[in-house]
Amino acid sequence: MNKKRMITGMILCIPFLLMIGFLLNRQYADWNTTTKGVEATSLLHATREVQASGKSIKANASIAAIGDILIHDTVYNDAKKQNGYDFTPMFSPIKDMLSAPDFLIANQESTPGGVELGVSSYPLFNSPQEVVKTLQEVGVDAVTTANNHSLDQGEEGLLNAIDYYGEISMPYVGSFKSPEDQSRIRTFNVDGIKFALLSYTYGTNGIPVPEGKEYLVNVIDEQKMIREIQKAKNLDVDLVVMSLHWGNEYQRFPTEEQQRLAKVLTDNGVDIIFGHHPHVLQPIQTYKTSDGREAVVIYSLGNFLSGQKDDFKDIGGMVTVQVEKTMNPAGSKITFPSIGFQPTFVSENHYKNYRIYPLDFARKNGLIAYTEEEMVSHMVNGVPE
Repeated sequence: MNKKRMITGMILCIPFLLMIGFLLNRQYADWNTTTKGVEATSLLHATREVQASGKSIKANASIAAIGDILIHDTVYNDAKKQNGYDFTPMFSPIKDMLSAPDFLIANQESTPGGVELGVSSYPLFNSPQEVVKTLQEVGVDAVTTANNHSLDQGEEGLLNAIDYYGEISMPYVGSFKSPEDQSRIRTFNVDGIKFALLSYTYGTNGIPVPEGKEYLVNVIDEQKMIREIQKAKNLDVDLVVMSLHWGNEYQRFPTEEQQRLAKVLTDNGVDIIFGHHPHVLQPIQTYKTSDGREAVVIYSLGNFLSGQKDDFKDIGGMVTVQVEKTMNPAGSKITFPSIGFQPTFVSENHYKNYRIYPLDFARKNGLIAYTEEEMVSHMVNGVPE
């Protein structure tokens, strides 16, 4: 009886299963027809093109420089400690000022050859290397090293200094350890603005550059400089910055030769010149180059830290050039929306307690008679006609 019921049930189920199969097949066919030719799109991966035609994008960076770091015996004796030298207190009053720019350059005039060569002062300087480490700690991003004291301790002192720059990863330019080192253009990218940094000096105080080792120091040679400027520009930089050791010591205005050379160099591609050597401040001048660019020349930034005093030799400062790069489909253009100058004063008490103060602070505290306004006016009013 049970077997008979089972057979009867199977007979009844077969038509039912066939009917379900037919209906499912029909539904699939209908669905496939309605979706044929429709392209599936994932919203998660959809993209949208934005036309930039007519748009411009801007990048900004502040490039700053301070003057001569010239460590006389009174300065390094004041920094002497039981184990080495500590220059940090000298820079403490202006540490915030130095940390403000996006990129800061210092002119390391006295070669830091190290204590093993014996520290020394004028006329043949050799500075403790700790001063460079302090510069780095207070915000200096690169040092320029082509000056009249580059060979005061010969090749050995110069190479000792370069070894130390490498040890602490301080970029340097102007003196070099090999032809390959000299041929490598120093470039920096600051907030999207790329620049090359070059450095030259008028001479080395009569100390001859060793024969066959002209790479040790970059000495001013117009044609050589123009070739290096062009080499730098071929690296697709936005601007070329040059440190120049030139002019007459203790003269507060540039010579005609400085002005002539500045025009030659800016016409050939230099955008900013930071000048050194006179040990006093010389004005800022802006140029319109022969190809229509803007250029800025700071003829001298004076002494930033030294043992010299009086007659403006203890007044220095930091100049800050605001660089703006405007990019659009037609190309890019560099302008200098502002140039600022902050004067400083080197204070000491009987050759002790050396400190670098903002000039305004020094004036208000009776350390100097000159005002900040006088020094800023001297710098920004440019060269007399």
